[in-house]
Amino acid sequence: MNSAYIGKLMELAEKDPDIIHLLADSGTGYDEMFKRNFPNQMYNFGIGEENMVAAAAGMASVGKKPFVFTAGAFLAYRSMEFIRDDVCFQNLNVKIIGMGSGLSWSSLGPTHHTTEDISVLRAIPNLMILSPATPRQVAACVQTAYEYDGPVYIKIGMNHEKEYFKDGYVHDVKKSDCLRDGKNIAVFVTGSILDEAMKACEMLEQNGISVKLINVTTIKPFNENEVLDIVKQIQKIAVIEEHNIYGGLASIISETIAYNGLNARVIPIGLNDTFAGGYGTHAMVRKVNQLDSISIYQRCLLYTSPSPRDVEESR
Repeated sequence: MNSAYIGKLMELAEKDPDIIHLLADSGTGYDEMFKRNFPNQMYNFGIGEENMVAAAAGMASVGKKPFVFTAGAFLAYRSMEFIRDDVCFQNLNVKIIGMGSGLSWSSLGPTHHTTEDISVLRAIPNLMILSPATPRQVAACVQTAYEYDGPVYIKIGMNHEKEYFKDGYVHDVKKSDCLRDGKNIAVFVTGSILDEAMKACEMLEQNGISVKLINVTTIKPFNENEVLDIVKQIQKIAVIEEHNIYGGLASIISETIAYNGLNARVIPIGLNDTFAGGYGTHAMVRKVNQLDSISIYQRCLLYTSPSPRDVEESR
């Protein structure tokens, strides 16, 4: 996803000299490539994320188009006050890209995990929040952010995420992507955990459970009507996210259902008010925290199995 981000930013920077790429000692070989091609459009602020966000606000105030890029945890938490006061309160045209969504920084532990950023940032007015699942979605979300005049936060993975979208994919802020159609359970997923969700849905289908899988890329502004239309047809809802279930996508969908007076049960599949345990590869940490495809499948299978009450009422 990092290469998709830098590749798209270079494409835009070639046409627009007002684009500025800002780093906080988080650069990769891709960033070195950007610097070689656009030496006057990149600044490294070192370990100074708050200063970087504040400087981006200043650049935006004079017409520049800053893209702030570093580890998501250091942006969403350490720099939150600056995102709120300097960028969003002023409604400035700053793009904030959090690298390493969810448990991506698997070997570095909870200090580097970005598992509460949606909860923290979605309460801030004026901030668009995007959560792409694949490299092509990353590129499309960068395009959306560039075209949007205002603050945007994009959370991206960093572990060679599998591609599920065709070349030329275009992100639509007002529309999610339905990747499977079904009738027994509706599964909503966001971010790079899409691959685990896809595998879990395949296992459910093999057990005769028809699954509707919806990939949610736009977290804010949230498209309530899509959820309402689905819930009117399917009352069993599962939400998969590599994030704390408190304040994340499961909370957003539950709020949407409750606020509109609909009747559906939501099963949240994420971190249940806890920091993630374990260290190692991304796959290992997901498994330890029951966010791998088999664990997701088992949760959904249990949820879709008829209860004794359902059996009794069907007689």
